[in-house]
Amino acid sequence: MLEVESQRALLVDLYELTMAAAYFEQKVDCRATFELFVRQMPPERAYLVAGGIEEALDYLADLRFREEDLSFLRSLPVFRNISSGFFDYLRQFRFAGAVDAVEEGALVFAEEALLQVTAPILQAQIVETYLLSVINYETLVASKAARVVRAARGRGVLEFGTRRAQGPEAGLRAARAAYLGGCVATSNVLAGFRYGIPLAGTAAHSWTQAFPTERQSFQALLDTFPEDAILLIDTYDPLAGAETAATLGRKIPGVRIDSGDLLEKSCEVRKILDRHGLSEAKIVASGDLNEYKIASLLSQCAPIDLFGVGTDLVTSRDVPALSVVYKLVETERDGHVEYKSKFSEEKVYLPGRKQVFRFYEGAHFHHDLIACAHEKPPEATPLLYPVMREGRRVKSRARLADSRTGVLSNLPLLPEPYHALQNAPAYPVAKSAALQRLLEQVHEQTFARQKMEIGNSKMETR
Repeated sequence: MLEVESQRALLVDLYELTMAAAYFEQKVDCRATFELFVRQMPPERAYLVAGGIEEALDYLADLRFREEDLSFLRSLPVFRNISSGFFDYLRQFRFAGAVDAVEEGALVFAEEALLQVTAPILQAQIVETYLLSVINYETLVASKAARVVRAARGRGVLEFGTRRAQGPEAGLRAARAAYLGGCVATSNVLAGFRYGIPLAGTAAHSWTQAFPTERQSFQALLDTFPEDAILLIDTYDPLAGAETAATLGRKIPGVRIDSGDLLEKSCEVRKILDRHGLSEAKIVASGDLNEYKIASLLSQCAPIDLFGVGTDLVTSRDVPALSVVYKLVETERDGHVEYKSKFSEEKVYLPGRKQVFRFYEGAHFHHDLIACAHEKPPEATPLLYPVMREGRRVKSRARLADSRTGVLSNLPLLPEPYHALQNAPAYPVAKSAALQRLLEQVHEQTFARQKMEIGNSKMETR
């Protein structure tokens, strides 16, 4: 992926590798299951759109350590006492585990597993950082995009955020996630090449400034791109720019307003275009837009046909991070399963492999149930399904366009109250009785064991 494409094995937190080395040296040989989920819903998010699943599977299938990766790791002081056998292990590293996941683009909620990894514990540990990073960010942006698209009420939303993203790779991932969430196009050409996303954009203010007059710049752009040119009319004065565009004596595809009072300016520009017989010319609005501003504009009947959204979309400025975690939920040695959880304050999570079930009332989502993997409640739809076995995909990579269609089809199934941009109610997610009992059992066993260890330690120090 851009400059880190060939070095993804090192795109990992150091402690994943130090733990892996310790597992190797101490011969910790068990099969582990980790689940990746969002600990809690952020403010002003009633739902999330699962993103990054396909990218995560690509990473798992292709992960390799190169000789220069191993040479660098050997040079680190922390590995000075680690045997050469561990580095031989990394040299031959291939992810050989099983993965269950929700479909990319699925609507998900707090504590519901998006991804479930079962593999030898060294393998499952090493991949943690990358999985968290890609799924956190793409889910964040796809969820923001879905809100922006919903606010646009059927008008197209263009993703314009690469230059404001936190680096080139983030810009590329944001373009992918924004399209997944419902945007109709991106300005990022590499995203168009890699993912087949439609592209949008023709010229900036510098184009207009490069010509002696605004009229000449408009004419030159239309001569070059007669069917695609969107004329940026607010380099100097948007109403004068609209008048100039409308009096060129030719059909124009559309105009863009990038500043000022977009409600007032779009209404005046529409009148100017219509007065000169250009009723089919589109008005594109951009300039620090988000779902709240778009909703306000359309509630006041702004005659805007397309919205270009950049900074707020690719940074998800109101909610810039999700509490995505990757937690060990069980281990298996010689057929014996031990369930795992954590009981530190505000960080308790549910033990054991799980399934997420969705219940419907008529055509709409009614509630979800997180249950033990073996449970099969009637009239419920499971959300996790096999996507990888023995390190290989179960089926071919999903097309991004198909995943996007799934998002646009599923969003109307979520009842209207959960689409509120502010103060939306919490979607109901229940835990099964069996899962609650398992949590209590693990809690009792964990603290009984801890108490026994403390007692034994006191006896040994006497």
